[in-house]
Amino acid sequence: MHAPSGATAAPLATSTATRAAPPGPAPDLATNLRIATLRLSRRLRSENVSACTESQYGVLACLHHLGPMSPGDLAEHERVQAPSMTRTVAALEEAGLVARSKHPSDGRQVVVTLTDAGRDVVCETKRRRNAWLNKGLAKLTPEEREVVGRAAEILRRMTDQ
Repeated sequence: MHAPSGATAAPLATSTATRAAPPGPAPDLATNLRIATLRLSRRLRSENVSACTESQYGVLACLHHLGPMSPGDLAEHERVQAPSMTRTVAALEEAGLVARSKHPSDGRQVVVTLTDAGRDVVCETKRRRNAWLNKGLAKLTPEEREVVGRAAEILRRMTDQ
């Protein structure tokens, strides 16, 4: 909207002196942490041994660590909607990485299980990702590795909230 001719618009209150700083750590810390974690995540994802998407790999890793689950439980664990998980499981089954079978006590449900091929994908991907991380960690001083270890514990706590 324009001010009428000859009238001046009221100045906007955008002065940083009048605004309170947002609560929490300095923006530089948040920005640096976001950039570092995104780059690390991207680099680790490149150490994949299959054509799986990262969300598909997440399902494989979940089954590897927690054992057979229903698609609904997988969806809840991976924090996605059930229809998305159904599509993911179907793609993994088609690739031979998971198998579906009848639920032992509820014939209306199925249980998703990791196949040997799926287990191989998880183990090899984890091996490659850990090897890449260990190579980088080996270049750090013992003090830096200790700091990274403490930071990893804190980051895990943050993501588990």
